[in-house]
Amino acid sequence: MAAIDWAGFLVSITTLIGVLAIGVRHLVKHYLSELRPNGGLSVKDQVNRLEQKVDRLYDILIEKQ
Repeated sequence: MAAIDWAGFLVSITTLIGVLAIGVRHLVKHYLSELRPNGGLSVKDQVNRLEQKVDRLYDILIEKQ
C-alpha cells in the first residue's frame, strides 16, 4: 500500500472512532439526565414518588395494628 492509501485508511479509522465516541457520549448524557430530578418526568422523580407512597402505606398498616 502506498502512503496515500495508509493516510486514507487512518482517516477512516479515526472518523469511525470519533463517531463512536460521540454516540457513546450522547447516550451517557441521555441516561444520566434520567437520574436527576427535573420536576416530575425523570425516573428519579417517579422512584421518589413511589417511595413516598410505600412509606405512607407502611404508616397506615402500622396504625391499624
